[in-house]
Amino acid sequence: MATVKTTYLGQLRTESVHVQSGSELITDAPSDNMGRGEAFSPTDLVATATGTCMLTTMAIVADRDQIELAGSTVEVTKIMSATPPRRIARLEINLVIKSSVALDEVQRAKFERTAHKCPVSLSLHPDVEQVVNIEFV
Repeated sequence: MATVKTTYLGQLRTESVHVQSGSELITDAPSDNMGRGEAFSPTDLVATATGTCMLTTMAIVADRDQIELAGSTVEVTKIMSATPPRRIARLEINLVIKSSVALDEVQRAKFERTAHKCPVSLSLHPDVEQVVNIEFV
């Protein structure tokens, strides 16, 4: 079974449906590349996937250790290449981890390793620079 089904709607816009859940998502070409920029662009989704994957995999590890990370956040800044071909050149990822318990250095290191080993991060081409900052609060 397919994971996602996408339909081109015209005017550089698509509609995707997550087959298992029925959730829908619209994409637009970005305003700096002939689009309207009224929704996530495909490269925005790569940035989003990277940040959410890091946060989710950290939460999986936390759950195993009976630690709650609710309220933690991630902000991702996507930087496109200045020269052709057009591609993501750099992702600046800032995680703020709120923990239900005080984390020692061993636990913090485990979460940091987990962030860097998330499946999306590992799937990106090595030319995509990933700068990850993690703040534990």
